[in-house]
Amino acid sequence: MNILVLNAGSSSLKYQLITMPTQIVKCVGIVERIGMDDAIFTHEKDADEHTEVLPILNHEIGLKKIADTLMDAKIGVISNVDEIEAVGHRVVHGGDKFSKTVLVTNQVKEEIRQLFDLAPLHNPANLTGIEIAETIFTSAKQIAIFDTAFHQTMPKKAYQFAIPNVYLDEHHIRAYGFHGTSHKYVSEKAIEKLDKKNSKVITIHLGNGCSMAAIKDGKTIDTSMGFGPMNGLIMGTRSGDLDPSVIFFLMKKFNKSAEEVNNIVQKKSGMLGLTGHSDLREISEKANDGDENCKNALQLAAYRIQKFIGSFVAALNGLDAIVFTAGIGENSAIMRALACENLDFLGINLDNEKNAKRSKDIREIQSSASKVKVLVIPTNEEIEIAKQSYQLLN
Repeated sequence: MNILVLNAGSSSLKYQLITMPTQIVKCVGIVERIGMDDAIFTHEKDADEHTEVLPILNHEIGLKKIADTLMDAKIGVISNVDEIEAVGHRVVHGGDKFSKTVLVTNQVKEEIRQLFDLAPLHNPANLTGIEIAETIFTSAKQIAIFDTAFHQTMPKKAYQFAIPNVYLDEHHIRAYGFHGTSHKYVSEKAIEKLDKKNSKVITIHLGNGCSMAAIKDGKTIDTSMGFGPMNGLIMGTRSGDLDPSVIFFLMKKFNKSAEEVNNIVQKKSGMLGLTGHSDLREISEKANDGDENCKNALQLAAYRIQKFIGSFVAALNGLDAIVFTAGIGENSAIMRALACENLDFLGINLDNEKNAKRSKDIREIQSSASKVKVLVIPTNEEIEIAKQSYQLLN
């Protein structure tokens, strides 16, 4: 079965064509800078990369470009759009309506639309991707996979905020959690490696966006992100956990609107606000060269991870493994080392030599003295989306 995986952002379209159940990736690509005359289209097949700069003024033009390229005689992988049997769409916010992958219906689309307020930067683009795909891949099943779905197993004590009940009961204001597709994928890989039926695992997704999840017997019982994807860990441009009184102080002291403060904590804070840089590779290099702001930022980010490890160990009442994943989690030895520093009381000890080695495979980096396994597991959200789409249809 050929499954096209689509991830529609506000100004981008990522895609992969995957054959299931063999999980063979036939091609990958991305349309960037949608809405611009100099949009960038990149398509990769068998390690051969094709790049174009061209006007792509909206998502419809972008998706038609993808379809045409998939059928191209030289760089394409299919001869007709009907060869695609399903399109799996990443949808960021499913609220409390969606706890699993679903076939797209008019009702599903309307419910995604009703969740626009909860994810204004993501859900509108996700829905646009679905609606356009329906007009191009007319014989394919359209399937929605929600970032929040995996975390719907959290108990009420983990997801409810201590504000008047009416805001939960009538307005659904609660913690939802994000990066669920990634947390699900790597936690299943970890449980498989542990070969243990009853497992307690902490997954740590570190990219430009960062989140952690406490997973007991394969189900989320707590996660670091909440109502929106900006709290918890320190991220590339997002502040992570912040005392709410800081927001009111910024508004009053500096006469800033709610929108202006939102822009500060979402786009100008995190590692960018601390260092002037959002890319951890650059921050690590400058820290190594003695930049005090960069050294401080690494310490702050690692300390926040450690605090969540501690709280999640308490929530799980034990720990079998911690998992590092995503761009930073998989590639930054310094962040892994700092995050695991002085956690020997919890049975977490790194082997520095193993941690320093680079590999694209699943690997253990704990020392022989460690009671807890420390794993680096490359995430693959596209494979997970294809897998869930295939399982739904079979």
